Amino acid sequence: MLALSLSGPAMAQGTKDLNVTYQRPAESIAKLIEAPATPTVSFDAKGEWMLVMERPGYPSIEEIAAPELRIGGLRINPAVNGASRGSSSNNLKLKKINGGQEYAIQGLPANAKITDVSWSPDEQHVSFLNTTTNGIELWVMNVANRSARKLTNSQVNDAYGNAVTWAPDSKSLLVKLTNANRGKAPKTNNTPAGPVIQENLGKTAASRTYQDLLKNRTDEALFDYYLTSQLTQINLDGQQTKVGEQGIIRSFSTSPDGQYILVATTKRPYSYLVPANSFPYTVQVWDRQGKLVKQIADIPSGENIPVGFNAVATGPRSVSWRPDQPATLYWVEAQDGGDDKKDVPVRDMVYMQTAPFSAAPVALAGTKLRYAGITWGNNDLALVTERWWRTRQERTTKVKPSQPGAEPVLLIERSYEDLYSDPGSPVMEKNKFGRYVMLTDKSGQNIYMISEGGSPEGNRPFLSKFNLTTKKNDILWRSAAPYYERPVSVLNADKGTFITRRESENDPPNYFLRQVGSKKLTAVTKFPHPTPELIGVDKQLLTYKRNDGVTLTATLYTPKGYKKEQGRLPMLLWAYPREFKDAASAGQVKSSPYEFTRISSGSPLFWVTRGYAVLDRTDIPIVGEGDAEPNDTYVEQLVASAKAAIDEVAKMGIADPNRVAVGGHSYGAFMTANLLAHSDLFAAGIARSGAYNRTLTPFGFQAEERTFWQAPEVYGKMSPFNYANKIKTPILLLHGEADNNSGTFPIQSERFYNALKGHGATTRYVVLPSESHGYAAKESIMHMLWEMDQWLEKYVKNKPQPQTMR
Repeated sequence: MLALSLSGPAMAQGTKDLNVTYQRPAESIAKLIEAPATPTVSFDAKGEWMLVMERPGYPSIEEIAAPELRIGGLRINPAVNGASRGSSSNNLKLKKINGGQEYAIQGLPANAKITDVSWSPDEQHVSFLNTTTNGIELWVMNVANRSARKLTNSQVNDAYGNAVTWAPDSKSLLVKLTNANRGKAPKTNNTPAGPVIQENLGKTAASRTYQDLLKNRTDEALFDYYLTSQLTQINLDGQQTKVGEQGIIRSFSTSPDGQYILVATTKRPYSYLVPANSFPYTVQVWDRQGKLVKQIADIPSGENIPVGFNAVATGPRSVSWRPDQPATLYWVEAQDGGDDKKDVPVRDMVYMQTAPFSAAPVALAGTKLRYAGITWGNNDLALVTERWWRTRQERTTKVKPSQPGAEPVLLIERSYEDLYSDPGSPVMEKNKFGRYVMLTDKSGQNIYMISEGGSPEGNRPFLSKFNLTTKKNDILWRSAAPYYERPVSVLNADKGTFITRRESENDPPNYFLRQVGSKKLTAVTKFPHPTPELIGVDKQLLTYKRNDGVTLTATLYTPKGYKKEQGRLPMLLWAYPREFKDAASAGQVKSSPYEFTRISSGSPLFWVTRGYAVLDRTDIPIVGEGDAEPNDTYVEQLVASAKAAIDEVAKMGIADPNRVAVGGHSYGAFMTANLLAHSDLFAAGIARSGAYNRTLTPFGFQAEERTFWQAPEVYGKMSPFNYANKIKTPILLLHGEADNNSGTFPIQSERFYNALKGHGATTRYVVLPSESHGYAAKESIMHMLWEMDQWLEKYVKNKPQPQTMR
């Protein structure tokens, strides 16, 4: 049963039974939810095969409501010893890229729930996990004969971190298995052994608001039980060999030459303030038999990381194998104690250490900003990326691994908010170790890049050559109207062949084979339109200005066959605010007018089938230039953006400004409540899974870095809870009962509803049982859409019009 609550006029007439079963929305909406899911695909590196992964529809509420263990910030299905939530495939197929022949895979498991699909380094096999009713199995598929077989019984441990990886020789896999002799899970003891105590002795140890944390000793015992695993080598014939001692392994990877294993293992004491990924852990190198070769790092609890979006832990972090060398580790260490408020010439230092790991680590390069990653090419080429949150600055430098300590060469410096200047990300290829490294041309002076291609006309993705000496980008191919087409894989750089994912407003995404310099287009897939009911829906990319001059964009959808002569439409405005440090970036076009009109369970587009105009991806930029922070004027910019959007569509003669609803999910729900508190622009609001009282997230939220104690006035003004007495517009609140997103725990909606009810607001609060931050079960999604539709029909489409005086 689903518990619903209602206040407003109905309550004044007496008590009303609001316990109802799951409802089904109007058929025009329900049919879109029941449409078949488009498969996902994966390409081999040689450009010979495409793996097609078919997906089932939405899971049932029975699946979503299965027993779930919530500990250490994790959600575990105890019946299978794996993560309790996530998507899976139910069928695999192989398809020839040239020729298009499609092949079924023989021997796949019945009622398959396939995850963790991975090509072997030599791409002759594909491994995957299959979840059964009582555990998780390891399977392998032979590409040559297109058949699959099971390698293990239901004993894979996929509760935390990665579960399986291929050995470099493609002849075996390294897998985490549960302990076969662990016995039954610890029972919950309702009689406490003593108090739960936390202590802080004068250290500054702020942490954001997390869900599902450990609470007591029983939780700790369950954490140990379900997360402890044994690394095991499994050959393709199924033979198993234990590797090392069992433990709570958060990550593991083999060296490119296969001689060593890098293992990160969680250790005690556990924390009751931060999730498992911030628990103390060690990073060690083992040999192939699991014997300790070298301990690289001993990382303390993340409780003590300084406050700040660029703050990091001290000591080695991001420890990984260099993909271009047989057995060389690299990592980064903060040079500012992890405190981004310190002014230092070098923020981070990248180190390397080569097997047998007895020599001192070698400093490769330092960064001026916070290290954000490194992309490896070869011994003469690697790119280091660094970023700084407060300025949104990004730098990419070129380093020469064979000459550690040499001054890095600056290649790119830009604001990462500036979409128009984004040169893209390097194209990668497999090397002799089966690892991915940067693809260069024969001269070694150019790398290939794929960019989203932001422009004033909308996103126009491109494939380019970037010269490492001149620092100029030569565009080889670019998407053109009326299509949105993005390169996804370069098959042969010398021949200029590559694969794109192409779509248009009414053509669903499909994959095509192209060649640089040629207009020839060869279809690789022919996935059908999943929702033909939306063909003919009109779509426009709008550009308009806010009262402070900031340029805004939004995508307007109107019903099939609609003409302005038919009269103005009720409108649903859907948005999610974003923060910017400069108005120019805030005003850039952030999508393409030629993207396929796709619909997901959380989309507002359903209502275009119900006679509404829908304004989606509505720009709500919150800008703070220079020393000003965006949220200093959050409310003012929020209201101005919404008003500009309504005025634009009303000026076009399409929207009825008196019948406009606003809605959003998560931070969009927060936005919705604030707009209703601080304006009279809307006829109704829909707020899903939001946070409404910012004092419940006092150590920062979203893009707000300051704490409540540093900016109490900002936290106060941005909290619609504080203005519940001002909200007179009908507002529908929905929330997943099991929301685990940081800061949006269900009490946010519960307390906000009570505040609204206490001041006589017209409001309805719907709790979706067992649902997390995003709703997954078909029944939950259908009911959510029914609630939204009922609300919009009553308070927007059929809103009583004010009577005019005669």
